[in-house]
Amino acid sequence: MKYTYEQLAKTIDHSLLHPTMTDRELEDGCRLAAKYGVASVCIKAYAVRRAAELLQGSGVVVGAVVGFPHGGATTESKRYETELACRDGAAEIDMVINIGKALGGDWEYVGRDIQAVCDEAHARGAKVKVIFENDYLTNGGAGLGSADFKRKLCEVSEQAGADWVKTSTGYGFVKGADGKYSYQGATEEDLRLMRASCSPQVQIKAAGGVRDLDGLIRVRDLGCTRCGATATAAMLDEYRRREAAEYAGNTTPARDGALGGGGY
Repeated sequence: MKYTYEQLAKTIDHSLLHPTMTDRELEDGCRLAAKYGVASVCIKAYAVRRAAELLQGSGVVVGAVVGFPHGGATTESKRYETELACRDGAAEIDMVINIGKALGGDWEYVGRDIQAVCDEAHARGAKVKVIFENDYLTNGGAGLGSADFKRKLCEVSEQAGADWVKTSTGYGFVKGADGKYSYQGATEEDLRLMRASCSPQVQIKAAGGVRDLDGLIRVRDLGCTRCGATATAAMLDEYRRREAAEYAGNTTPARDGALGGGGY
């Protein structure tokens, strides 16, 4: 196998963010994350304390979302969400930028918004992932084409103290001409661009569209150290199946996976 089980498992942030998730489902998700030894759970703010209790001693950290999913909360609200989440046991914060301010070119506001969260999190020993929501950025903004706009967001995020930049929330649905909503999530093009636009000190997280083991391996190949996923069990069970087949001498090569469509 190209990567060890632990290398791939520790790439996964197990996503527990769907609006309909019950307390039982959130708790079951934490237990699943511990069973498979992933990097973190990415969970709703109100569930952080319970997640921290369930995951204590497991090696799986708790991540909380802030300003989620559309980034429109005030900066002080985002800072306070961060404070509360860290108090409850969050070691990582996934925050959404103010997308409208970015598209309007108010880079000073965007930078201050990110920095407020980073400063609060870092003071409490937590790290921050800054979410761009790339599905909303396909036409660029603020006089910049899409690629240059995303490069600018990488620059602003790094200057503000981001530990990761992240493609998507998993919920950035775009209305098409037919009136229906669709979602793409992480793309190979965006992951390459984001990795090339940040210094080595800033990591990259893929979110949305990674639904199988080949997709997980692919984002790892592209330089991502984290990947948001709900298909955790399926991906890591498939790893064990391939590993067992390899040991048994059945070394059929894996597919060169591409990233799929859709959210988490």
